[in-house]
Amino acid sequence: MNTASISRYWTIWCINLANQQVGYKKCDVASARDFLQQRVQNCSNDELQSTLLGNFYADNWTINELINRGLAGLCLRCYVSYGILKSCQKIDNLFGGEKSFNYRDLLRCVLDDDGDKLLVLDSDRQTQFILNEDGVTHPATYKLFTVEVLRKFKHDSPARMSLDNWTYLQTKQNPELRNFLSEFGFQHHSDWSLLNRVRHKQIAILAERSRQIVTIFHAVYRRDRRKQRKITVGKCPDPTNFQLQEMLELLQENCIIINTTEDLKSELKQIATQLRQYDIWSYREPLEIPDYDTGGYSLRRDLPTVCYDISNLEKQEIVELVYKRFQEILSEAIAQEISRTITKLKSSKSYAPFAHKYLPGLKLYYCEFKSLKDIAPVLEMTSWDQTRRILNPGELLCKVRKFTVQKLLECMLKEAGIRGLTAIPPTPEYLQTLAEQIENFVDVEVFTEAGEEIRAGKNRSLDSLYAQKLRDYLLTN
Repeated sequence: MNTASISRYWTIWCINLANQQVGYKKCDVASARDFLQQRVQNCSNDELQSTLLGNFYADNWTINELINRGLAGLCLRCYVSYGILKSCQKIDNLFGGEKSFNYRDLLRCVLDDDGDKLLVLDSDRQTQFILNEDGVTHPATYKLFTVEVLRKFKHDSPARMSLDNWTYLQTKQNPELRNFLSEFGFQHHSDWSLLNRVRHKQIAILAERSRQIVTIFHAVYRRDRRKQRKITVGKCPDPTNFQLQEMLELLQENCIIINTTEDLKSELKQIATQLRQYDIWSYREPLEIPDYDTGGYSLRRDLPTVCYDISNLEKQEIVELVYKRFQEILSEAIAQEISRTITKLKSSKSYAPFAHKYLPGLKLYYCEFKSLKDIAPVLEMTSWDQTRRILNPGELLCKVRKFTVQKLLECMLKEAGIRGLTAIPPTPEYLQTLAEQIENFVDVEVFTEAGEEIRAGKNRSLDSLYAQKLRDYLLTN
């Protein structure tokens, strides 16, 4: 494992209310890092994770082993915290942009571990215990979600999920998070719950036969639910055979013949599916879909099932950040270099009288598409050569490119350093490789085309992103 990947086991992600922009922060947990570095040498992520899970679930209550269990659990809690963060962002994306919450609101439901205390589980893996410095345990009054994810994880099952996918599944099933989503209408109901709660407006969209079936279903199922509520309140269970048989008889009285209870059950499920499609929230891509083989619900198959490669995810996020910052930096570079050029002209004995003509000259060049030869008489310059030396579009382009590369390099190095993807300071080899990649990126994106436009002479198009950004600046200055 490389440093970036293994650091996930000693970096915990917490809510950061002070940073409203992202809403979270990452913190290095020294005790987790020391524990890992003392015990783990070269091994794969699977081997490391398996070792830590074995330590965490061990049923040994001596003081030393308790502390080892707590530290192994702390490493795993760090690992899981990143998965929880990514899960909230993924869930947020699933619901699209037309909603009044974002992933930061979801974090408050599940990102509740600051890695401050050691915790262990009891022998039955039912209770969280806080472990103090003396090796004494006492039941935790608050259940950390990271520990709950680990508590329910069946690490020794052949059919187990990866810990990343398990974290995602547990996050989306977190009761507090689901309650939060339900406040915005993103509710999930079983077929029987959906049929039980369906209102007249929804029933009205059904065919006559389906409406009658639902009416009979209500007559039997709701009646029995009302009776059961005197004893307990809970989820809507599957209708019993006795209930289904009674529904069949009532349907026959209304001239609707369904042969068996299984046929009736199947038809009720079809109606529920139809109702779900009409349900406004069904268009929000629920996280789960009906599984007709098991009669339950399963994770949508279009969701990722592979393990996250933490370093690749981090790198991809940096690339996305660079794309977002690229155009901002390009605009900044244009403004910066034009300002510097004007300052330089003002300080020149020969060209100071022309400093105030620099911006008008660029406007004639980039907004009115005039050649340098045509611009010379307009700005009362003596020749094409003098105009070229003063305006010098090629030199401005080179300076903007240099500034853009430098700023993007700083941006990427900062992010890579924060995420632990590179040493601080970076090695010369890393720096050179990164600089070359950025130069290639900016040339492909903008500067190669911009240079060809300048070299094209008359009838050039000036459609490059550089020319567009330059015009934006000139039209506002």
